[in-house]
Amino acid sequence: MAEPREYDLIVIGGGPAGLTAGLYAARARRRTLLMERGVIGGQIALTERVENYPGFPDGVNGFDLAQAMLTQAQNNDLEVEYSEATAVIPEDPLYRVRTTEGDALAKAVIITSGADPNRLGVPGEEEMTGRGVSYCATCDAAFFRNQEVAVVGGGDSALDEGLFTTRFASKVYIIHRRDQLRASRILQERAFANPKISFILNTLVTEVVGQGQVERLRLRNAQTGEESPLPVAAVFVFIGQKPNTAYLRGLVPMDNGGHLYVNEWMETALPGLYAAGDVRVSSARQVASASGDGCTAAIAADHYISERFRE
Repeated sequence: MAEPREYDLIVIGGGPAGLTAGLYAARARRRTLLMERGVIGGQIALTERVENYPGFPDGVNGFDLAQAMLTQAQNNDLEVEYSEATAVIPEDPLYRVRTTEGDALAKAVIITSGADPNRLGVPGEEEMTGRGVSYCATCDAAFFRNQEVAVVGGGDSALDEGLFTTRFASKVYIIHRRDQLRASRILQERAFANPKISFILNTLVTEVVGQGQVERLRLRNAQTGEESPLPVAAVFVFIGQKPNTAYLRGLVPMDNGGHLYVNEWMETALPGLYAAGDVRVSSARQVASASGDGCTAAIAADHYISERFRE
């Protein structure tokens, strides 16, 4: 078996948090490896247009933004490897990161493996993602000014994002599969009081329909089985998310959903192990906030390495 490669820092995940962490670490002259199992950029690589990231007054294509971040980081000598981390193992004073491409050792590790939104799993959803199917109303609601849209979900995120969407849409249908919402009472009160919001309860979305753009949803009543169409220009899906942390189970504290607990410096319970972006508890789930997290984690890791290894 080949000897494991050695680095100052390993970043697991190539979304905005990971790319920013990699940039800051590489510019600090730390030998840094970024591991990405899929597409660089994560969820933003699938976003047609990002309009709320500073510095782009006309917006920017999500894939292009991710590639620009990657190029900038690589220009500062960040190493990038397309592999999947399967375990992080403390081997004092280092960490061993086990991957599909072999093991690597590092003085510190930053977890930026993100979270994937739960999907409806219905026909048309995948094809229309980025064409009216969205998992971030804060990102995309402004594209649907004065149009009717739908929000799927009954928790805090669904109502919070639904209320935000009313700033742009002419009407917002909130669709929930049960007869009662799970959101906090204050959000329910605000949503029921908003004249732009209509609730469709006991209802499932069974299909997303459109030619190149969402045109309508097919709905089914959970009690009667009756089906009906709902003409909308977009559907925002908020039925939870799953952080990519299965490979870290038992290593550090997580909430019930699998998000990692960190402090204000993105430090986990283990010295030298950090978490940034959507993978952490209470993330704002935005490109700008993820980049900020990545910056903070990289600065903290740089300080840790200097102090722990007496550099």
